[in-house]
Amino acid sequence: MVHRYRSFLIAAIFLFASFACHAPALRRDRKPSCRDALSFALSQLRRSITEIPAGRFPIRTKAQGAWELTPPETWTSGFYPGCLWLAFRLSGDSSWIQPARMKTGELKEQQFNTGTHDVGFMMMSSYGQAFLLNPNEEDRQNLLQSARSLASRFNSKAGCIQSWNGDFQVIIDNMMNLELLFWASRHGGGPDLHEIAVSHARQTIRNHLREDGGSFHVVVYDTATGLIREKRTAQGYAAGSTWARGQAWGIYGFTMCFRETGDSLYLRTALRMADYFLDHLPEDHVPFWDFNLPEDHPRRVRDASAAAIASSALLELRNDVRDPAPYDRAAERMLGALIDRYLSRGTESSGIIVHAAYNANSRNPDDWDASTIWGDYYFLEALYRYLHRTES
Repeated sequence: MVHRYRSFLIAAIFLFASFACHAPALRRDRKPSCRDALSFALSQLRRSITEIPAGRFPIRTKAQGAWELTPPETWTSGFYPGCLWLAFRLSGDSSWIQPARMKTGELKEQQFNTGTHDVGFMMMSSYGQAFLLNPNEEDRQNLLQSARSLASRFNSKAGCIQSWNGDFQVIIDNMMNLELLFWASRHGGGPDLHEIAVSHARQTIRNHLREDGGSFHVVVYDTATGLIREKRTAQGYAAGSTWARGQAWGIYGFTMCFRETGDSLYLRTALRMADYFLDHLPEDHVPFWDFNLPEDHPRRVRDASAAAIASSALLELRNDVRDPAPYDRAAERMLGALIDRYLSRGTESSGIIVHAAYNANSRNPDDWDASTIWGDYYFLEALYRYLHRTES
């Protein structure tokens, strides 16, 4: 009897040790700190409700830690209402609904904004989140009009949607705006919106990606012929380098394209870009602002927002592959690093995540190292995706 009990105890200890060794790091060690990080994030957001006036939207923090505020037509305007919607989704507290709806409503006129490709960013993070939680006709029509405004920037010769005005420039960031077109096509907007999104995505694969899985930031097209005039960077270190946040946009964007189309080309592309991103991370799992940045560069700063975007993307991508473990581990490490070392706790920042590089090529030091509203948004989304993920 004693022998049988001892054998059972030894076997139980072995099984427990085996499980502990193989359990994902965040599930075993990080879940309590995820909850703690969420509590802190919600307190930061709660404070912001009284600090951000009507018709103004945060973009990034200034030297003293306060948000720099912008008008509704700024590319980042949707992320703040998006953060408020995510606060509701994460907490279940209905008191977030009223401020989220109010700030979302302040973007209503942006549905007619044809002057920017970022109407996708602006409207999907705000009205898209609102519709997800409470589908209604007014929001559907708003998003459909937003998609038509975005589609007006498509050029059939180049096969792409114009990003910046002036020369026909297309940036890797524009992959993120395609979600609005896919959504609108599924909700009554017509097949042409889907076709435009597919054309843009395929041209991005052809012309932005390099053999090693890295990416160009900017491709300039000749709209008369559709030929490429130039490949360069605006926010990366050099024309041939890989800007970290642009690479994160690509992972996220192509993962979304696979979700919307089921086309394995997009899954393969997302995996190529993800593998490049992960293979070039420093030891603390939060990238410098460019993966090819020289070690002696005078502004060798991190971009925590790139880690937030990438971790959220990987937490979706892991659902699309046979072996999710490598992408699980990578997302957990990045999310864990953000929680451990990049929360704004103990700083003057009004944001949630610090040490994001808005634009390290800028002459303004505030652009090199700050909290950014998109960094906060994708951090919250990553927390939501982690805490609600389906175990495999």
